[in-house]
Amino acid sequence: MILWKLYLHQVVRFNELQRQVGNITTKTLTQQLRALEKQKIIKRTIYPENPPHVTYSLTELGSELAPVLQALCTFGKQYQQSQTKG
Repeated sequence: MILWKLYLHQVVRFNELQRQVGNITTKTLTQQLRALEKQKIIKRTIYPENPPHVTYSLTELGSELAPVLQALCTFGKQYQQSQTKG
């Protein structure tokens, strides 16, 4: 879900991402973002403003996941439709 939201919106602030992902704690989201950053799938940008803020975006490597993310979305929509028909 995190990767899909970053794919759709390209650059997202932490609180916005947390709202979009839904039912996720701050701790869990932070851990997931750190793991993705360590794997070089997402990039964390810190803006030294007052108050400071942070944005997240897909790296070039992370952007290579776009076809996979799109395929998962397509599958999910088709699966939902098949469940409502039956």
